[in-house]
Order: sequence, then structure tokens, then C-alpha cells
Amino acid sequence: MRTLSRTLSGLAAATLMAAGAASAQTNVGWMELEGAPAERPGPFDWLMGSATFTLNDYTTALDEASQRRDLEGLVIRLREAALSRIQVEELGAAIERFRETGKHVHLFTEIYGPNDLLLGSYADEIIVQQGGAISLPGIYMEEMFLADTLAMVGLKADFVQVGDYKGASEQMGRSEPSDEWDQNISQLLDGLYDAMRDQLTDGRDMSDEELDRAMEEAWFLDPDRGVELGLVDAVVDRLDLDAHLKKQYGEIEYDTNVAPQEGDLALDAANPFAILQMLSETPSHRITRDSIAVVHIDGAIVDGESQEATAFGGGTVGSLTIREALAKIEHEDKIKGLVLRINSPGGSAIASESIWLGVRRVADKKPVWVSVGSMAASGGYYIAVSGDRIYVNPSSIVGSIGVVGGKYTMGGLYEKIQATIVPRARGPRADLFSSLGAWSDTERALVRDRMTETYDLFIDRVKQGRSGIRISKTAEGRLFTGDRAINLRMADAMGGYDDVMTDFADHLALDEGDYDVFVYPEPKSFSDFLESAFGGFVEAPGVKTERPSVLLSEGAKLLRELVGEQSWPAMRDALNAMLELRREQVLLVSPRVLLMK
Repeated sequence: MRTLSRTLSGLAAATLMAAGAASAQTNVGWMELEGAPAERPGPFDWLMGSATFTLNDYTTALDEASQRRDLEGLVIRLREAALSRIQVEELGAAIERFRETGKHVHLFTEIYGPNDLLLGSYADEIIVQQGGAISLPGIYMEEMFLADTLAMVGLKADFVQVGDYKGASEQMGRSEPSDEWDQNISQLLDGLYDAMRDQLTDGRDMSDEELDRAMEEAWFLDPDRGVELGLVDAVVDRLDLDAHLKKQYGEIEYDTNVAPQEGDLALDAANPFAILQMLSETPSHRITRDSIAVVHIDGAIVDGESQEATAFGGGTVGSLTIREALAKIEHEDKIKGLVLRINSPGGSAIASESIWLGVRRVADKKPVWVSVGSMAASGGYYIAVSGDRIYVNPSSIVGSIGVVGGKYTMGGLYEKIQATIVPRARGPRADLFSSLGAWSDTERALVRDRMTETYDLFIDRVKQGRSGIRISKTAEGRLFTGDRAINLRMADAMGGYDDVMTDFADHLALDEGDYDVFVYPEPKSFSDFLESAFGGFVEAPGVKTERPSVLLSEGAKLLRELVGEQSWPAMRDALNAMLELRREQVLLVSPRVLLMK
């Protein structure tokens, strides 16, 4: 275990207790973290109890535990955790705040992957199960280029992009990356890798040479060797964990109340009329005192209503839903400010502009700050620059200021399957998005002109929101990690959601405990719950058909299993964003799917 000056008093106390000078038990918190925390509360949590534990639930629980005088330490038990880099950084910041009070944090699990070790680097001690394993091979990603594959079956991706570094069309349109995209993704990986190494060397008190030596072996490492190399502190069987902690604390008693707690079921199952009563009720969202509003831009940005689930299993951010929420915030005098929390690869250009306009209407009346989670790229960054101040995490991905649009031509496929297609068009540009062939030079120029207008508007929005930004260094689809974004004036400060909320409350002169936080879009009603739980139907005369999303959900489940919990959100949101090509030919979407292992 690393020696820290603030542990001396704890060690002295443990020695006295072992000698019989003290006999009282020491309270040690116990927090279990399973899977991946959600970004925002579930829309029906008010009804079914707090079934969804969010990242904010965990960081709030850590902050509350840090203020408890009866707690001396905390064990965080990882159960197949699937934390993203951003979740690690925000949980890590909360762990550091906990330790600043003089308390100690111990992390325990059976198998440590890179993100688990990163979380452990914020703690006092990393404990691994005897017979477990440690893996820290670095950062790895694979890019797939499918132009030749599509050509084999007679398909061609006919795309236009504005921004040499955008890259969103290259997966389907090229057989290998362009030089610009190769530079873009390489510097992004460099930034993510540097951030990972900086945290590990600092948190584990290792030199670069020591970390290099450890990573050479840590593609799959024996726990005892992990201790020798400095990646972990102790190898302990779960059943012996109490005895291990006893060496530091003496007799201990675990307190599980430090973890987020499930809420009570709002529905009274004992009341036979409860369901009928709940049908008429709507969730309470009544504002009675000074408050801060939080709007989540979480997922692909689309026109119309937000969806909690799609054919690919993920939610989408609908401009209509967000504009309705923003209008309520704009006209509610008790809401003193707005925080946008963004985790989005972008999507519809029209929807992004609509949300930008809505945020600026709010900003004319009250402050708007932005918290970037994993990504505010393309349309996500378009919305981010509508705020007055932008916070990023070290591994947040921001930028991708560029535009992509196009179509897939299927003429070659029709030939292969010997299908005869007879096109019929009326009007000078009716066949512009015909599936039979690629654009002519004239048509391509028309599409590029329209996309350039969208790009110019994007640039104008960025300039309005980011005074002094150098567009020549930041636009054309370039991507940046959080620290580089700050240096380029694309963001203002480093910090997670908790930092934003704390600083924003200070900015608004709101004292802790004297204000409320309301999350938008608002919770859904019981009737919405029933529709979500049992599905809906699309009816035509004499025909009743199940929704396509129900039929396709099994494919989404399989895809989710294949890519894993950590990579799934990025793939889901990018696929949802690209699906907007069905309705809109010009998109503000980040490059494809960045799956980093």
C-alpha cells in the first residue's frame, strides 16, 4: 500500500486498537457498483421507485459519505463494472473529495481492466481477489472501411463532406483512411493515451519507466506480479477482506447505507383501485423555490420527439421535446439557471439548430452552462456552444465541426439480383436522391453548396459562442480531448458534472440546501409507462402490425452482447444518428463509431 501522510493517524489508531487501548468498532462504508451507471434518471423512476442509479447518484453518495464523522473509510466493490473513461474521471474526482476529509478508500474486484485500474488510481488501495487477473494493455481500436465490401454486392456510398478532417463518410465510402482522417484520429488517440498515463503515474506514484515496464506484462497479469509492478496493492480472498482491513482499522462494521438507495414503489399494490388512480396522475415537477434546471442531451439528435428506445435499443434526443422543456425553463422565474449535460455524437443539422435557438432564448434571461460527458461532437458541439461556459473532462471528445450528407446507390445490387427498376420522375430535381446511380458533377455541386451553407452556419454559431476561437485550427471535422479543447478555447474549464453544479450554484449565489435541481425532459405519466412496458401498434384498415422496433430489438441485444457494455453506447448513438439519413440528407454527426478497448 502506498504511504500517504494523511494515513498516519489512521495507522496509529489501528495500532492502539490492536493493543487493546480501544475496543470500539470502526464504521467502514460499503458501496457496490455493478454494470454502468446511467447518465440520467429513468422516466418512470418516480412511479416504480429509483430503479435507475445514475452517475450523479454515486458521486452524490460519495460526497454525502465524506461528511459523515462516523465513517473512517470506504470499500468500493466492483461487480462486473462497465465504466466509461468519463465515468471513471467523474467518480475519481468524488473519491478524491472523499479522501481530502482524511478518510480512506479501498477498491476491490476479481478482474481489473484498464478503466477499473484507472478508478483505483484515485483510491488509497487497490485490492484484487486471490486468483484474479489484471489487464492494462493500453488503448486499442479498429477501423473498418467497407467501400470494397459494398461494391462486391453492388452498393456504393455516395457522400459529400464539408471539412477535410470530418471522416464521417469514410467508413462506407473509402477502402482506407484519408491522410487527414489518419492525422485526426491519431492525435485523438494520443490525447486519450496521455490522459490515461498521466492519471496512472500520478495516482500510483509511478515513473513513466515503471509504467512502461508494467504495461509490457499487463496484457493479462497474475495478481502477485501486479503487486510487484505497482499496479495493485494487495491480493486478498474475498472472505479474508475483513481481516485485511482489520490491520488498518481494528474491529470494523460495514455500513451499506453509503450506497445509492432504491426509492419506494409509488404504486400501492395492496389497493385494488391503485392502478385506476395512478392512470389519472402525472409525476410531480412542481417548482416551489429557487432551482437549477438540468437538460440532458443524451444520444443522437433527431427531429421531432425524443425516444427512450429505438430499433437499436438506445434513446434519441428530439428537438421538439427539448424545445418544449427549454420553453418551460425560460418562463419559470424560480429557475435561476440552466445546465446542459451533453453526451452526443450529433445527428440532424436542423434539429441541432433548433435546439441552439431554444438554448439562446433561455440564455437571454438566465445563465446557461454546459457539462460535457463522454462526447459533444458535431451536432453535440453545435449545441454546446450555445452555452455561456463549457466544462469538459480530460477524456471528453469535442469538436467535429463539419457536415456530411449523401445516399447509398443500389443500381449494382439491382443488377446482381436481376431486378428491373423503372424510375419515373417529375420535376427538375426529383431524382436527386434516386437509389439507382451516383450524382452527376452538377448534382454533387448542388449538394455541396447546400452543405456548405450548413457548415458556414455551424462556424458562425461557434464564433458567436466561443470568442477568440481559431477556426482554422479547430474546424473541418477535427476532434480533440478535453485538455486540448481548453487550450484551443473550445471549452473553458476542466471538471465533471459535480464541479459544474457546485460552481454554477456559487455563480448564482445559491447556498447549499437552499435550492432544488430539476431534470428535464420531465418524468413520464403512468399511461406513458404502460405504453412503454407493453408496446404499441401501428394499424391500417384490416391490418394490425407490431412496431418494427420490437422486431428489431433482438438484433440490438445481440449487437450489444458482441461489442460489450462499455462500447455499446457509442455504437448505439452513432447508428441512431446515421439513421437520420432516412429523413434528412445533411447531418452534423461525429465520425462513425469510435470503439476503444
